[in-house]
Amino acid sequence: QVQLVESGGGLVQAGGSLRLSCAASGNIFRINAMGWYRQAPGKQRELVATITNGDSTNYADSVKGRFTISRDNAKNTVYLQMNSLKPEDTAVYYCKIVIMFTAYWGQGTQVTVSS
Repeated sequence: QVQLVESGGGLVQAGGSLRLSCAASGNIFRINAMGWYRQAPGKQRELVATITNGDSTNYADSVKGRFTISRDNAKNTVYLQMNSLKPEDTAVYYCKIVIMFTAYWGQGTQVTVSS
C-alpha cells in the first residue's frame, strides 16, 4: 500500500504565495513521475505540473512562470511553490505519483485565492 499526505493549502489573497507538499509512504520501490492536478467547482480535473525522476518538468500554460514543481527523492516528497496567485487558481489540488505503472492520488488540499 502507498499513502500520500498533502499539506500546505489554505486561503490567500491574490498576489500571494503558497507551498504545497505531498509526502509518499508505504510500499515504495521507485517513484517515476510525480505531479499536481487541480479541480475547480464544476470543472474537470486538470494537470498543473509534473516532474519526472530525471527532473524534467511540464507545466500548464496557465501557471507557467508562477508555479514551480520540485521533488525530494530522499523524502519521497513533491512540492508545488505557487507565487502570484490569482482567484482563478482556486481549486482542490491533488498530488499524483506513479510507481511502476500504477498511479496513486492524494486526498486533495483546498487552495482559495481571494480577490
